[in-house]
Amino acid sequence: MEDFLRFSNDNLWSELWPELTLALGAVLILLIQLFSNKAATNICGRLAVLFQVVLLGYLLLDYLLIHHTFDRSSFSGMLRHGFQGDLMRTFFLLASICVSILGNRFLLTNKLKTGEFHHLTMLATAGLMLLCQSANFIVLFVALETVALAFYPLVAFDRSSSKSLEAGIKYLIFGALSSSLLLLGIVLIYGVGSNPGAWGAISPSTNIGMDILSFEFVGLLLEANQTNLLLRSGVVLVLAGLAFKIGAAPFQIWVPDVYHGSPTPITAFLAVSSKAAGFFLLLNLVNGPFDSMSEFLLPLFGFIATFTILFGNLAACAQRKLKRMLGLSGVAHAGYLLVAVMASMHFAGDSDRAVWVIFFYLFIYLFASFIVFGVMGIATLKDDSDHEIGHYEGLLQKHPWAAISLLVGIASLAGIPPFGGFVAKLMLFNVAFEAKLYTSLVAMVIGVVISIYYYFGWIREICFEPKPHFDDDNEPIDPWTKMHQLGLLKLLIITFAVVSFVFGIWQGPFGDAF
Repeated sequence: MEDFLRFSNDNLWSELWPELTLALGAVLILLIQLFSNKAATNICGRLAVLFQVVLLGYLLLDYLLIHHTFDRSSFSGMLRHGFQGDLMRTFFLLASICVSILGNRFLLTNKLKTGEFHHLTMLATAGLMLLCQSANFIVLFVALETVALAFYPLVAFDRSSSKSLEAGIKYLIFGALSSSLLLLGIVLIYGVGSNPGAWGAISPSTNIGMDILSFEFVGLLLEANQTNLLLRSGVVLVLAGLAFKIGAAPFQIWVPDVYHGSPTPITAFLAVSSKAAGFFLLLNLVNGPFDSMSEFLLPLFGFIATFTILFGNLAACAQRKLKRMLGLSGVAHAGYLLVAVMASMHFAGDSDRAVWVIFFYLFIYLFASFIVFGVMGIATLKDDSDHEIGHYEGLLQKHPWAAISLLVGIASLAGIPPFGGFVAKLMLFNVAFEAKLYTSLVAMVIGVVISIYYYFGWIREICFEPKPHFDDDNEPIDPWTKMHQLGLLKLLIITFAVVSFVFGIWQGPFGDAF
């Protein structure tokens, strides 16, 4: 009875109020869609944005001023809460607001149901927020699959596009494969952990009442059995499953096709939120339960990071389809962030510097990505997946505000001064050098040089005078004729462009560590 009461008292649902509120809001949006007429369905998009903006504002107020107590746990240690987790909650909610704003334009243009889109987007975001607080492999897997189940229909949301449906099927297949690898790794770790003979140096008193799949127990288990082949295999399989999620080579095969076929708002969602969740989870694992495996994992990470950087940038050079190019560029960015993860493993107890560099990089990547995808979302094409560099010829003359904002976003992604992306890459170079990751550092420098080549090809087209383009029916193509009713989307693009410029000059608390 005492154990039951202790377990019940530890189920602090109040710690999950942002996730629960967002999930209830998602249900409300869906109900409004179901019981409203077609003329009133547009209210779902506005309501979704307003709801999330209010939630974000209260979340910031809550953990900065009201309940600013960090480093706590709930649900018998299955969830860990802290400043970094709250920061990632803010990140995912901000990204979800951007996706909703961008989605409203896309849904209106393509005459798709708004309620279903925002319902799935908000549920995916709630799953991501829960995922970043997991401290148990059961919670990790359930939250990850919740996010995946929301992403599958979102990728194939444009049912009138064969490319979107194809992308959905491919994402489903590769998502199932990555989940299988992750689950197999968890099973191997559980199999060894359930055998008391493998506890080794773990004292019986330490093990009493401890969940075998908790991060704490797995950390002790790996420390006591560092050379165990099954445990090493389990760790590698778990990391391979996460490598699929972040698009790291050689697990990046799904990225170009899925990015190309997905609706533009969902491409941005995958590029930003899915990648950020994978890296935060990776940080928690390598600096938590997998910390004792650092000597074994560092050479593996070094190879994957170098291969990812070079492959992503070289493959992007040959692309004319912009979504494919941005997808492969995202693969390269995953390689850069992997180097920072390696640096955090090298710094061991002083890993906070590398961790904060990753946070800064992720936020800068969010701003730049939504600038780029936001401008792409304004363009009106017969097929949303057909964005090519040629469609942006002369944009600077036609719509200077959109062109200048897009140039800021591209320059930030490329790491060109004086924008935030340059400072973020400079911070990555700094921590990589201090961690003595010289091979990865050279790969990063080469990758940045290569990326400037294909980014400048896009910049050149934006600034040059436009040439007439025709479709297969010999009709002139001008994707920039419908530049009305932008509202929040235009405000979002311009705001993020200004923020990217400001962070290139002043980094605030992120720069204090340097």
